[in-house]
Amino acid sequence: MSPMTHPLNPQFNQGTRLKEDQKGHKPYRGRFAPSPTGALHLGSLTTALGSWLDARAHDGRWLVRIEDVDTPRTAPGADQLILEQLKAYGLEWDEEPTWQSKRTSVYQKGLDQLITKDLIYGCQCSRKQIEDVLHQAGISMSPNQELIYPGTCREQHLSFENHALRMRLPENCVIDFVDQGLGKQSQDLNHQVGDFVLRRADGLFTYQLAVVVDDQAQGVTHVVRGADLLSNTARQIHLQCALGYETPHYLHLPLVTNTAGEKLSKQTQAAAIEMHSREIILATLNRAAHYLGIADTTLAHQTSVAQWLGVATERWKDRLAKGWVAKVTC
Repeated sequence: MSPMTHPLNPQFNQGTRLKEDQKGHKPYRGRFAPSPTGALHLGSLTTALGSWLDARAHDGRWLVRIEDVDTPRTAPGADQLILEQLKAYGLEWDEEPTWQSKRTSVYQKGLDQLITKDLIYGCQCSRKQIEDVLHQAGISMSPNQELIYPGTCREQHLSFENHALRMRLPENCVIDFVDQGLGKQSQDLNHQVGDFVLRRADGLFTYQLAVVVDDQAQGVTHVVRGADLLSNTARQIHLQCALGYETPHYLHLPLVTNTAGEKLSKQTQAAAIEMHSREIILATLNRAAHYLGIADTTLAHQTSVAQWLGVATERWKDRLAKGWVAKVTC
């Protein structure tokens, strides 16, 4: 396959779309999409800040989407706490926030479109069954690694009721794209992912489908997010093309890690950011700026959150003018 093309959509060419967007044909629309499993910590704040600064540096609009489609993982009250934290840190949004849990009918319409194209099939495989098949094939996987689906149920014609629903990949499905910081990226979906789930057996829609449908519905032109989500991008581009959607720009930011080198998260007991005083907020913003590569003495000496964000936006513009270079560890 030639670079920057897609098997389901011969007209897909991300390189061309990037040039068209840079000519100003589409106003910038970015978003921050936290999962409400707990309060924001330094890692998620850094992502929010990078996303917000990129929108402001482009004179664009910045949206907040609460990604609570996985309802069993949602912590009660976490969504409102996240919104309070964003406001305390001066990261104001431009439109009313949205909640994925209220949009399941929209995701179903997207799924129905793929079903009509015969791109969906039912799957009854458990994780243990998939692991056994991979083991028998001599493929070893680490405990936390995403399993490469071997296609066990592809031709079994199982019903869609009470089964997971997977996306049927075409042959030779290699997705090439350009990350605004990391440059050219490529992923062979057949050999690195396999047919992936869009609706779970319990009826819940997966992140992959929900984020693609929402980005299209909200007219998102730029996705700025953490490098831990880089491996999802090829799947999402594949879905965008299958659904006839536009593909946004992507910029994956460096991860904030703890002393053990682990990504900050609820699982690694990351502490919630505090918002009790201006001094703490400014100190935390400066730490986030360090991870984003825009920290300097000018930022460190700002005395109000609004002033700090104004200077940080100028620093971000400088980075854009020089060409973004980000070191990402996944």
